[in-house]
Amino acid sequence: MAHSTTNKPEKPLSTLWGCELNEKDRTSTFATDDSKHQHQLALRTMCLGADAKDEFNIVELVSKSEDGAEIRAVPLATLKASAMPTVNLSGIDLIPPVTFRLKTGSGPVYVSGEHVALEDDYSFDEDMEEEEEEEEEEVIEESPPKPVKPARKNTGAGKRKKPEKGEEEEEIVSEEENSPPKKGRGRGRKPAAKK
Repeated sequence: MAHSTTNKPEKPLSTLWGCELNEKDRTSTFATDDSKHQHQLALRTMCLGADAKDEFNIVELVSKSEDGAEIRAVPLATLKASAMPTVNLSGIDLIPPVTFRLKTGSGPVYVSGEHVALEDDYSFDEDMEEEEEEEEEEVIEESPPKPVKPARKNTGAGKRKKPEKGEEEEEIVSEEENSPPKKGRGRGRKPAAKK
């Protein structure tokens, strides 16, 4: 992928990937020779085929060393036609080479995922980070400062502050005139009739 003149990253190249594991082909490897891009396999689902027997099918992920020797195998899913014919693998992202192996069962087991190729250009990533930081600084500079409110003393819940000697009583009277009538016991109510 080439850089555009607007310095915006292009969409990563994404293609559907899948394989079938069965009695004849017990392993499948996802690998790529492209060194211009970073590759990733984002797994989506693993499911049994319609003609699968009702037996346990265990699929494992095999990691290998650079010389091709198996290092370890990790079970990824256990499928059974009558109990769990499909499993969601979203959130599992792997970097190639990746080998899937049908450890037990006869399959067919279908593995599907998304092959994502990203541009391998670290200087471009650094430029994007610098642009994001500059945008954040501009947003901070553009926002107006908030007025500082004077701190109020806590006089307790439901208590009114007593007017100080310097305050005018007219303000208090005008506040009482504008406020709605207060609710309380005995005010405007008739006493309940005794039975």
